[in-house]
Amino acid sequence: MTESGILAIDIGGGTQDIFLYEPGQPVENCVQLILPSPTVMVAREIASATARRRHIFLHGHLMGGGACTGALRRHLAEGLKAYATPEAAKTFHDNLDKVQDLGVVITDRAPQEAVPIRTGDLDLAKLAGALKPYGVSLPDCVAVAVQDHGEAPGMSNREFRFRHWRRFIEEGGQLSDLVYREVPSYLTRMRAVQKIKPGAILMDTGAAAVWGALCDPVAAAHRQEGIIVVNIGNQHTVSVLVKGDRVWGLFEHHTRVMSTEKLADYVARLRDGTLTHEEVFADRGHGCHIHSEYSPDSGAFEQVVVTGPQRHLAAELGYHFAAPYGDMMLSGCFGLVAAVKNDTAL
Repeated sequence: MTESGILAIDIGGGTQDIFLYEPGQPVENCVQLILPSPTVMVAREIASATARRRHIFLHGHLMGGGACTGALRRHLAEGLKAYATPEAAKTFHDNLDKVQDLGVVITDRAPQEAVPIRTGDLDLAKLAGALKPYGVSLPDCVAVAVQDHGEAPGMSNREFRFRHWRRFIEEGGQLSDLVYREVPSYLTRMRAVQKIKPGAILMDTGAAAVWGALCDPVAAAHRQEGIIVVNIGNQHTVSVLVKGDRVWGLFEHHTRVMSTEKLADYVARLRDGTLTHEEVFADRGHGCHIHSEYSPDSGAFEQVVVTGPQRHLAAELGYHFAAPYGDMMLSGCFGLVAAVKNDTAL
């Protein structure tokens, strides 16, 4: 890789999508990988220990929950023990008392009888080892996207996460503000990634998907008049009003409770400016916020662009399916690269 190469890793609930950008190479010739996400890999290790009737010891870094949380609950339900360091335990809840209430023993020392399982969203050594036989080395510049609810003691993590989105929109909604070199202290999952890889550039998965979708030719053609970008991920759905470089509003929900009909209704009322935070939150979503100065002028925000692995939910709605550089699954990675290049003028 050249010195100005970028390793982009978009970490979702089901997959981690990897793209090694190398200037001077066509995007199609750059190394691209779709692998199981770290939470899925940790869940498999826990399930293996459960099947072998072995206790487990979780150690390493805070990471995304999801699959590994479910595997931990099933492990404990089998009457087996689980131990975890304080940092690894925060994968499952910000409040360690609640983790202990699940049945996890918090300790810094690995019990002799327990199978050690390392937690963390990033394993660059493993990736480098896998690519070495192909003569591929990793660049110094690493950009990572994760979804971070933020550390929210005593508050719903859905509510806390949406405060972050609301503040972003009210402070100008500039896409460039979604790129973090210095991560806010409350975004603990992002900070954990930077502990593993100091200097890593971070974005939220939803933000990276929006940037990536804007690389699609149809999206780019309508961007200045205003478009709606919908990322339908394995776990979360985010729909964003974008005009130029500004986000004017968005809603975020859980994909598992979305339907084609609900998606169409929410997107239409997001465009109209009538979708409310209260109804999305009451439906167990994260929420909705639209800037008070938003005005859907005639012809604006009519184009809806969809990306994400669960985009089949929008198959009947006539929306445009974004495929930046011909590859929808790497939308987040392309967004990371575009954001880094915009931030550093590579």
